[in-house]
Amino acid sequence: MSLRPPVSARDRWLPHPILSSLLAASWLLLMHTYEPVQVVWAVVLGLAVPVLLRHFLPAGSRPRMVPALRLAAVVLGDIVIANITVARLVLGPMSRPRPAWVCVPLDATHPTAIALLATIITTTPGTVSCVIDEERGEILVHALDCDDPQAMACEIKQRYETPLRFIFERELNTRRTA
Repeated sequence: MSLRPPVSARDRWLPHPILSSLLAASWLLLMHTYEPVQVVWAVVLGLAVPVLLRHFLPAGSRPRMVPALRLAAVVLGDIVIANITVARLVLGPMSRPRPAWVCVPLDATHPTAIALLATIITTTPGTVSCVIDEERGEILVHALDCDDPQAMACEIKQRYETPLRFIFERELNTRRTA
């Protein structure tokens, strides 16, 4: 007798809908056209690749979309502001950056939330996530200019980690009770 739950037809043919959408959109952007033949190829790739790789990919997450969109807006705004700040710092005649290593303790345990946190940190100009230490539960971040590492760690946790935990919280709670 199998211990696996029954797999629905949707999960069998569309195991990762977000990945499928991203693959299809990427194909169309790479082709620079919306001709019907390219749209068909985009759909085929979007459906086939996740199905072929489903045994190599973790189970799909069902993030909360409204908080995810809010976080995306915050991250995009922070990226724009950080670009301006780094440009002033690098191009300013009297600039003296204060690089620092910042240790950010993690409360998040969901692997996708942790990976996204590291990605957000690295994507924001002026910071790079260097190490995710799962045993100690922390991310080591290198900041180009930081006068207060503790304040920066708190800001990263408040602006990015807390929303990520909320986005993936429902999935964590269902796994713990199952």
